[in-house]
Amino acid sequence: MTGVLPIALGRATAVMRVVMGSDKEYVCVAQLHGEVDVEEIERVARYFTGLIYQRPPVRSNVKRTLRVRRVRRLEVLEKVDRLVLVRISCDAGTYVRKLCHDMGVLLGTGAHMRELRRTRSGPFSEDTSHTLHEISEAVYAWRCLGEEEMLRKIVMPVEVAVCRLPKIVLRQSAVAAVANGAYLAIPGVMAFTRDAKRGSMVALMTPKAELVALGRIEESPEALAKRGRGVVARPERVIMSPEAYPRAWRSSGELGRNP
Repeated sequence: MTGVLPIALGRATAVMRVVMGSDKEYVCVAQLHGEVDVEEIERVARYFTGLIYQRPPVRSNVKRTLRVRRVRRLEVLEKVDRLVLVRISCDAGTYVRKLCHDMGVLLGTGAHMRELRRTRSGPFSEDTSHTLHEISEAVYAWRCLGEEEMLRKIVMPVEVAVCRLPKIVLRQSAVAAVANGAYLAIPGVMAFTRDAKRGSMVALMTPKAELVALGRIEESPEALAKRGRGVVARPERVIMSPEAYPRAWRSSGELGRNP
């Protein structure tokens, strides 16, 4: 497989599980084992759109248990002889190779995957990707010539990786405590997005839109705001350096304690 491979640096590696678990898009070449017209392939493609059941193929690194995945789009782009080019937008962990096989079974001819290219991984697409050669040139220009311009175009802020997560904006006085791993209580919350629901992963941000940590919501901030007290979120991955913001929680009393 070729295509988009997000790479994180330094403390940003802590957000990689969010990126790896986000939805994907692929372009795939499937080879049919018999003759089928395009209309029939498109009909079968619609059957595999939505929630599907999959069992990982024999040659896989995960346990072969039945799983449910969502295929958001399955589009037939082109057909030449028995080769079919399709675009697939799906959940992470969807086996495209198995999808090609299952489509071949339903078509009655059999089919297998010939080529696969990942064109998007979460918010990162081919349009924002760079080749290894481009990265090598940028590093050379930075190290040997002192020119940072090329490297700055390639390395993206860590906040891009969490742009699709629910968000809670912290009061500035609460940032240092959360960066030290403290639980976030409702007085430390400045704002939150409507999709910040109990149990969901959330990005904890500063008022300047800097990523402080990834956390798990303990209780809906909307419900706690009415009571004026309670723990909102528990940090699971701290991204920001604990020394980036001055400590202020002892005097403000805005933060919860770890149980």
